[in-house]
Amino acid sequence: MGKRLRRSRSICCCASPRSSHRTPHAIFSWYEEDVWTEVAKYLDGRSLVMLAVTCKWFHRIMMEDSVWKYACLRDLQVPDPGNVPFKWIELYSTAFEFTFADGSLTYMFRQQEKHIGIDWMRIGAFLFESPDALLTESLIESIKTPKEETTEKLFHKEGFCLVNSIKTGIWIADLQLVRCPVCDLDTCDGTMQTLDARHIELFLSEEYHSGIWDYYLLGSHNINKQADGASRGIFDLKHINDESTTDIFDYKTWVGKRIDWQPKTKITLHAVAVNTNLQENEGLQIKYHAMRAGKGGEVVSIRISQQLR
Repeated sequence: MGKRLRRSRSICCCASPRSSHRTPHAIFSWYEEDVWTEVAKYLDGRSLVMLAVTCKWFHRIMMEDSVWKYACLRDLQVPDPGNVPFKWIELYSTAFEFTFADGSLTYMFRQQEKHIGIDWMRIGAFLFESPDALLTESLIESIKTPKEETTEKLFHKEGFCLVNSIKTGIWIADLQLVRCPVCDLDTCDGTMQTLDARHIELFLSEEYHSGIWDYYLLGSHNINKQADGASRGIFDLKHINDESTTDIFDYKTWVGKRIDWQPKTKITLHAVAVNTNLQENEGLQIKYHAMRAGKGGEVVSIRISQQLR
């Protein structure tokens, strides 16, 4: 007579996440919330999502706003900006997951045809703690806080641009290579570099996606002589004399050797700058653009473009 088959246990859902393997000396649980919250600090966004879809328990833990806040601030390397109107998982997505591999998302709804393939570089993130910004194409020497002059005078005299009503908080900076507007410059090779900075919440605004918010020209400035390099910078005016910001003006430590044609970038807590060494040319044309959150609203994006003359 054959052996009686033992009845196999049917498959069923787990009633409790706690481990049933206990010893007289200790009780260990694989599902301690504090343990997995700590583990989450070492995971990137994709890994957090992958873990969250494994079961309802992990979904509840991994979708905690505090988990995504930590991941966002960690990966952007910025301090806590305070209260934000969106969930941190949404902010993380706008900073990382929603950016196309070729970096063209910032041009997707504005002049998409101008963006050139994969010629794009993520510089990093910085903070605007004050609503005042200084835009400039000169980085060789420390910039003193401009005196009360009109923007027009600053354009022609110094190549500076003062911008007020900046939306404070985290800003993300990229370097884009785009097709320049149709021009009559014989020396133009058809491309220009753009320092593209935006508030982290920009892509979550319906008005941005619908096209209600658009860029407008702040002003332009011409350099009518040989330019050794194309430099541009965005500074929180309140912190322009901070020790961390002065690292940008230590020009020779980060711009690269004279024959190095690759763009070099520098980002600090309250500023971002770019420099590209140039071959022989007849000068540059610098254009400053900004986008406001509606008429009279806060500035939510800034672009500085430089075109060879």
